[in-house]
Amino acid sequence: MVLQTLIWIPTRLFFLFFGHLEIRGLENLHNLKRGVIFAVNHTGELDAVIVPASLPFLSRLMPMFYTSRERSFYKNCGWRKIFYGGLLFKLWGAHPVKVGLMNYELSLQTHIEIINHHNTVLIFPEGGTTKDGNLKKGKGGIAYLSHITNTPIVPIYISGVFKLGIKEWFSRRRRVKITFGKPVILDSTHDDFLDASQIVMAKIAELKSS
Repeated sequence: MVLQTLIWIPTRLFFLFFGHLEIRGLENLHNLKRGVIFAVNHTGELDAVIVPASLPFLSRLMPMFYTSRERSFYKNCGWRKIFYGGLLFKLWGAHPVKVGLMNYELSLQTHIEIINHHNTVLIFPEGGTTKDGNLKKGKGGIAYLSHITNTPIVPIYISGVFKLGIKEWFSRRRRVKITFGKPVILDSTHDDFLDASQIVMAKIAELKSS
């Protein structure tokens, strides 16, 4: 995405200055080909911006696309509804998951096509932001997406943005850290995707103490 490339420098500098951004585990991405799945814990609104800003400039794993909810989901989100699910989301690379279909193939049809075109998809496996800072149980979609596209999953853990307020952010009191884990290749014969997704969540949890 052109937008992601254009704002890489300002966002990288923004997180380095205000969040003392620390990046770990980039060596785990060295041998990956284009088209991977990033699985990230979801603690705040900045998570989706921190990940691309943490990759090397013009990384081969860019552009990055996202899973999001449909626009109607954000109608009660105050000022956020102006941006969430709208044009900015689309320009940034977010594509809504079709919820309520009880069918992974239909729900993730767009994201399957994105990966098959050798692009990166970022997913928050928990399905939403944490309410208490702890990891929640993962949903089965990420395991299905990896299975159907034969794509490795890179677990990622972000810390330092949970309940981050504007005053605290601009006072530079927080330290943001992002850790990229080793790629996970799920057992292709595993037909319980909900159960398989917990393997991914366990790998994300391991990065918390790294």
